[in-house]
Amino acid sequence: MLTFETSVSTQTIKWKCVESKTENKRLHYGRFVISPFKRGQVSIVGIAMRKASLGEVQGTSITRAKFNGVVHEYSTIKGIKETIHDVLVNLKEIALKSDSNDVKEAVSSVIGPKEVIAGDISLPPSVKAVDDLQYIVTITQPISVNIESKIEKDCGYRIEKSNECRDGEFPVDAVSMPVRNVNYSVHLFGSGQAMRETLFLEIWTNGSPTPGEAINEASEKLIDLSSPFLHVKSEDISYSEDSRSSPAPGQSSSQVYDLNELGKKLSANTFIDQLELPARAFNCLRKADIHTIADLLKYSREDSLKIKSFGQKSVDQVSKALWNHFAIELPKN
Repeated sequence: MLTFETSVSTQTIKWKCVESKTENKRLHYGRFVISPFKRGQVSIVGIAMRKASLGEVQGTSITRAKFNGVVHEYSTIKGIKETIHDVLVNLKEIALKSDSNDVKEAVSSVIGPKEVIAGDISLPPSVKAVDDLQYIVTITQPISVNIESKIEKDCGYRIEKSNECRDGEFPVDAVSMPVRNVNYSVHLFGSGQAMRETLFLEIWTNGSPTPGEAINEASEKLIDLSSPFLHVKSEDISYSEDSRSSPAPGQSSSQVYDLNELGKKLSANTFIDQLELPARAFNCLRKADIHTIADLLKYSREDSLKIKSFGQKSVDQVSKALWNHFAIELPKN
């Protein structure tokens, strides 16, 4: 059982793993409890940890595969059960673990008839397959099949253009997301001024990091992302209520920001889910193909009233949510 404690202000926050199990080689589960927090702090930590675990934890995957003598993704090779497309999909699902951030190469050279699995891939020393039995392709005739692969470590996912095939080398839509799912819940204890919160965090991984390792990496990424703010001084950035105002003498124009414009830039690609709108207002926006804050800011208050089933009450709710979450307002015209 893992335990850890740290002191935040006057609080001593402790965490421990209360449940850990391996459902199969490519599905690991962990449940952690972190406590105590003051009222409202668990939601901040829970949301941040969930997003960082899903989006910032690095995974290793196959990003390109080469087949000799193949010219098209949907080609077939005599003696192979699957099409090249099917083989690429299976390679995409291979769960790998790497100790290096460098691009690596691997080769699978097999003579059939045989079912080719992840264990048949000759991997570099710094890379290993999480599940050696993971299926790739079936060779039905006594032929030799060679697959050259490129392996990279990254986070998130990468969608490649399938028409970028050169000399039998195909891009693979890599999914470098070893964390499959994260849930968090808030539990209260105590009463009155002494009431505190406990965070329960559940995490599922593909086995390349354990749940504990994934939480550790997600925490480090959050610290790295927020560390620049620790060194910001009030004199480093000047704010102006009027974006048209000129900079102070001796100060470059790049140092003057309008608060509303800065908020727009930071949140432009954020989905409207983050506004936590009532269901009616949210559904009306989605039906109008408004999915991000950038989409929403293309509408003025007057334009918003023209959205089907979107009344003044919904406009007020959206305006309030924009201000509360991002300190920005709907354009007036």
